[in-house]
Amino acid sequence: MRLSSKTFPKINLFQKISFLLVPGLLTISTTLISCSVETPTTENKSNGFTTTTLRIGYQSAGDLIKLRGGIEKRLQPLGVSVEWAQFAAGPQLMEAMNVGRVDIGSVGETPPIFAQAAGTSLVYIANRSPGTGEGSGIVVQKNSPIKSVAELKGKKIIFQKGSASHYLLVKALEEAGLKYSDVQALSMPPSEARGAFIQGQIDAWVTWDPHLALAQKTANARVLRNAGGIATQGGYYMASRKFSTENPELVRLVLEEIDKVDKWAEQNQAEVVKITTPHLKIDEDIVAEIVKRRAYGLRAITPEIMVGQQQIADLFTQEKVIPKSIDVKEAMLTPEQYAAITPKTMISQK
Repeated sequence: MRLSSKTFPKINLFQKISFLLVPGLLTISTTLISCSVETPTTENKSNGFTTTTLRIGYQSAGDLIKLRGGIEKRLQPLGVSVEWAQFAAGPQLMEAMNVGRVDIGSVGETPPIFAQAAGTSLVYIANRSPGTGEGSGIVVQKNSPIKSVAELKGKKIIFQKGSASHYLLVKALEEAGLKYSDVQALSMPPSEARGAFIQGQIDAWVTWDPHLALAQKTANARVLRNAGGIATQGGYYMASRKFSTENPELVRLVLEEIDKVDKWAEQNQAEVVKITTPHLKIDEDIVAEIVKRRAYGLRAITPEIMVGQQQIADLFTQEKVIPKSIDVKEAMLTPEQYAAITPKTMISQK
């Protein structure tokens, strides 16, 4: 595979956002297998829900929420089944949600900003607690002459456009006194980027776990800069405005089950490793490292959390990564609507 050194155009591709939709199963062998998610029949049920099938999108291979099966058990007595769809990265998941193929999904802090800039009607429904930043990083080959972010000027850097890695790169460059335009930015899904990195076809790769941990373990990748200390409010669970406002009780039940699993996982990390290792099909010591540096727990969406999200959006505007400035509050629900979908166990979390 030969990569062009031409820098991809900044956000023109996103003006009427058409993120490359790649619904599929991301495997450790870097193969994307297309998946099909049928639109369920909408009907007025006595339980007040507008659907009999909940479609949930996720990214991480071996997603613990899916493996634990708590959502299915909670919703089955209410006449609602659950379908899961796995995506290569957040932008692909957000596009699937935008066109109505996913009801609820988990992404990093960056995809919602790109989606809002493109005019979608997606809203924040919950915040994932931010981690230490060790699970994301800018990596180079072990023997690379590049020793600092400042030395990336003019270099070829691969990352998933519109993902949390996009923000990490822009912010790290700013810290080093560089502009986004100072590097050769190339967008590529992490499954493909890993191969290009291992073959030495790129100067640096910006990625996240499990890809980061695998690169460190199997390709001797050296972390130039991880996301530690880079301001972020963590990732988010998103939904369409229509779905969340028409099904507040359904959304609340789902978030409650997700929060339960996260609270359990935080206290039982060894068990998390045991459960997810067979599904990931990678070495247990790599899984243990991934689990150790992952954050757990949900937080209610608050104006304070959105302040941090607005700062990220403003940076993208400043660097001309998105075509216009946005107000993230426009992608929020009303306080009354949040009260209806937010479990009480989440409200008290700081």
